[in-house]
Amino acid sequence: MNVVDLDRDTVKAGLAAGTILLIDVREPHEYASGHIPGSVTHPLSTFDPEAIAALVSEGGRRPVFSCAAGVRSVHALAAAQRAGLGIDAHYVGGFKDWYAAGETIAR
Repeated sequence: MNVVDLDRDTVKAGLAAGTILLIDVREPHEYASGHIPGSVTHPLSTFDPEAIAALVSEGGRRPVFSCAAGVRSVHALAAAQRAGLGIDAHYVGGFKDWYAAGETIAR
C-alpha cells in the first residue's frame, strides 16, 4: 500500500489554495460535533468507492483522507486502493492534531 503522510501545515495550505479535497472518514456524530473547515464527510463505516470516485472527479483537487488521529484514514486509503482509486494521502494527525493546534473548526 502506498501511503503519503501529510502534516497540518500541508493540509492547511492545500485547503487554503483549493488544491486539497479533505475527506473526513469519521462518523457523522463526530463530524457534526466539529470538523476541519472545507472538509467533506464520508464515514469509513459506509465507505463507498464509487461515491469517493465521484467526489474526486469534481474539481481536480488532491484527495486526502482525514479522521480523528490518523488510523481510520489509513484504513480508508487501503479500501480506496483496493478499489482501484489513485488516492495515496492522509492527514497523519487528523482532527485531534488540528484542534490541539488551536486551528479553526466548523460545526
